[in-house]
Amino acid sequence: MSYQPHILADRKDGPGAGGPGEETSLLAKPKPKTQRPPLYKVLLLNDDYTPMEFVVHILERFFGMNHAQAFDIMLTVHKKGLAVVGVFSFEVAETKVAQVMDFARRHQHPLQCTMEKE
Repeated sequence: MSYQPHILADRKDGPGAGGPGEETSLLAKPKPKTQRPPLYKVLLLNDDYTPMEFVVHILERFFGMNHAQAFDIMLTVHKKGLAVVGVFSFEVAETKVAQVMDFARRHQHPLQCTMEKE
């Protein structure tokens, strides 16, 4: 004889309950579906006044790029008019945009940095 454990749940005796000792199975609560938070692209926009070296410095300082990566992105911004410089959660993207804009203004450059939903 083998032992098989049984789960008894909400056992009710009485009319319509199926009688004493009848087994009913437990219903598992459905797990709520979790969604990843949306991501946001941070973009640098080209202008005719901000020096290329300043843009490279921004990319190294605020986006953790090495010099070669920052230089390539700066050229993309220069040639195409804009470039995605990172993809982040809303709060991080918002902070990066604010840091770049503040830094550019303090150095009297019209550099524009924006974000958009990916």
